[in-house]
Amino acid sequence: MTSEAEASHIRTVIVGVGNCASSLIQGVAYCREMGEDAVGVSFPNLAGFKPEDIELVAGFDVDSRKVGKSLGEAAFAEPNCTEKFYTKLSGQTAKIHRGPDLDGVSWHMLQNPADRSFRLSQEPALSKVEIVAKLKELDAEVMIIFLPVGSQKAVEFYVECALEAGVAVVNGIPVFIASHPVWAEKFRNAGVPILGDDFKAQFGATIVHRTIANLAEMRGVEIDRTYQLNVGGNTDFLNMTEQDRLAKKRESKTEAVQAVLHDRLKDTDIRIGPSDYVPWLNDRKVAYVRLEGRLFGGARTNIEIRLDVEDSPNAAAEAIVAIRLARIAKDRGMSGPIQEASAFLFKHPPEQIEDTDAHDVILNFVKGGEAPV
Repeated sequence: MTSEAEASHIRTVIVGVGNCASSLIQGVAYCREMGEDAVGVSFPNLAGFKPEDIELVAGFDVDSRKVGKSLGEAAFAEPNCTEKFYTKLSGQTAKIHRGPDLDGVSWHMLQNPADRSFRLSQEPALSKVEIVAKLKELDAEVMIIFLPVGSQKAVEFYVECALEAGVAVVNGIPVFIASHPVWAEKFRNAGVPILGDDFKAQFGATIVHRTIANLAEMRGVEIDRTYQLNVGGNTDFLNMTEQDRLAKKRESKTEAVQAVLHDRLKDTDIRIGPSDYVPWLNDRKVAYVRLEGRLFGGARTNIEIRLDVEDSPNAAAEAIVAIRLARIAKDRGMSGPIQEASAFLFKHPPEQIEDTDAHDVILNFVKGGEAPV
């Protein structure tokens, strides 16, 4: 069991040790080393919890280059290709366990070169009973899900494990759990909190797009049409070249923008989502955002933005916030979707809130205030 000295540590397991997990592993070690001097930390202190209070106690993956290794070793194992911004990971010794394949690995991923894609471990996969037992043995408090986009069955499997083990969940991908009424009720009945769904990156295409659209609405501009086209070179973009796997991703990103518009655009006037895979970009994501509209008197206007960003640290920054908020919710005995902690951090939360308001909602939640009606 957790000792009193470790009581402030947030015992966290990672499901899917890919690029986002690599950035999270690096980020936790980086914050532990740098403390208040760490660059780019959102919400440095949340009810006494700092980023360095996150303790990564296990990982679950299916790749032969990661299973059985430590988190520190796996962070830079192929096919991970994100920026190595902090390499002193000898302290990240938690083991990675072999999870089930389910729909986490699509057929087309296995047909690509090994250094760009997945290679399945020959180790036997842990069963649901074994994973639940492992979570309890580890005294895990928070599970963060970073599985490939389109992993519906795999996400549901791990969510069920978390429910049985009483572990709070942070769902970082566009499989709708926190925002799905049936799953929301399961979490309420189990007395377990969940945050989600699908991270809105620290300074990514979605938050920039929402901000520009919101500004146009606020200034009385009539928005006629818009697009957001994204390209990248990591396994996430390769995975999403199979159209069936990115349907929920496109829905999540589109709804995040539609939610800030006074009048929804017709489906033919809005197009948002991953557009192509460019291997040499590695973990860089390049987003092209265009918005067309009319000013006073119908005078035409348009704006185009090109955003170039390292994709995975952009998500890990918000993961470090979400893990701490999940622990706060768990400590308070909260259950079900934690709306107050989800709207600012996720593209597809249970309820959309305008971003500046959602920021204030988080601060009020941390202080123990009631959610706004």
